[in-house]
Amino acid sequence: MALLEMENLSFVSDGKVILDDITYSLEEGEFLSITGPSGSGKSTLLKIIATILSRTEGEIRYQGKSLDEYEPTEYRKEVSYTFQTPVLFGKTVRDNLAFPYEIRKEEFDEKKAVAYLESVGLPKEYLNKEINTLSGGEKQRVALIRNVLFQPKILLLDEVTSALDEANRQIIWKWLQEMRNHSDMTIIMVSHNEEESSLADKNIHIVAGKIVKEEAK
Repeated sequence: MALLEMENLSFVSDGKVILDDITYSLEEGEFLSITGPSGSGKSTLLKIIATILSRTEGEIRYQGKSLDEYEPTEYRKEVSYTFQTPVLFGKTVRDNLAFPYEIRKEEFDEKKAVAYLESVGLPKEYLNKEINTLSGGEKQRVALIRNVLFQPKILLLDEVTSALDEANRQIIWKWLQEMRNHSDMTIIMVSHNEEESSLADKNIHIVAGKIVKEEAK
């Protein structure tokens, strides 16, 4: 049984077809990149998988069950979406990294949070840093860590390095490879960057809402 299945998936907004008859499936542990020109429907597909948007037609099944059968909060603990522009809240990095524990009613594991910060080149002192003092690259790294402190089954990455400089992109690419080496997490990544897309096992290329090419390493 596939971990995630999309069958005849379509999305229409204001009379415009954004996604048209998408059918694709992913097994546990796979890394898929989604490429295509701007406006082709890549991010829309990711947001539908994340339940941020609702599909117009078709079916999505996660672990053999329709998304409609899942309680959204529980589903989002297992299928985690990372925005192109990082969304942080509260005052400090600690506020953000403690949040996944709070919603699970568990005690914050500060030692684990510090280890994750250090894994992306941020020293332990960053735990108490105010978020309004962070650079774009630092905010993106904190947002990613927040999403994986409790490892999701599927990590959705929506052009998370597009606004970063080369040094920060390389840090996140290295971190992604390390995560893959030490987990069975499935990753679906929207990207315009050819080097970034090459990190994935598989690629689908979407044009005008349709999958026009599929490739596997």
